[in-house]
Amino acid sequence: MFSFSTKRRALIGLAAATALAPVLSACGKKEVAFLGSDITGTKLGRDLAMQDGSGAVRTLDDYKGKVCVVFFGYTQCPDVCPTSMAELAQVMELLGKDAGDVQVLMVSVDPDRDTPEILSAYTQAFHPSFVGLTGTPEQVATTAKSFKAYYAKAAGPAPDQYTMDHASSFYLIDKQGEARVLVSGKASAQDIASDIRQLL
Repeated sequence: MFSFSTKRRALIGLAAATALAPVLSACGKKEVAFLGSDITGTKLGRDLAMQDGSGAVRTLDDYKGKVCVVFFGYTQCPDVCPTSMAELAQVMELLGKDAGDVQVLMVSVDPDRDTPEILSAYTQAFHPSFVGLTGTPEQVATTAKSFKAYYAKAAGPAPDQYTMDHASSFYLIDKQGEARVLVSGKASAQDIASDIRQLL
């Protein structure tokens, strides 16, 4: 009788372990619940190729190992861009020591006025780690198309006094260089930081 009970217990234990294996395996995977829109699998941004402050051409591959926050804007923007950049600086403060694993990239939609030097000075005025990316009109067009990001020139009172209409969303790219989250430009610094933490 004792021998039968031992065998029976062993069989029940084996069956339970087999049934629980998928559940235990799933426990090892990190569940994510983004506050922004999940864009996993869209492959947005794959064609990013722009110049940094030193004039070197950068792609998302250059930033693998860090979570990237990509924002489209321009230095002469009167309101949206400085507000967004200041908010991203606040995000870096909220992240604390994890900020070292995050790279903010501002892509200029105004290549005629935003030289690498001007854009670099602008972005670093908000945070020393921020990187500005600019390039030729063709490079900007290709990069924006890759992100499906809207921008257009709006005529002003003089040819050199135009403004740029552009989307204000933030794109979060994971450490492997894959687009994961589209965050509204109206999101709070706390919400942006929360979604970034999901990718760290």
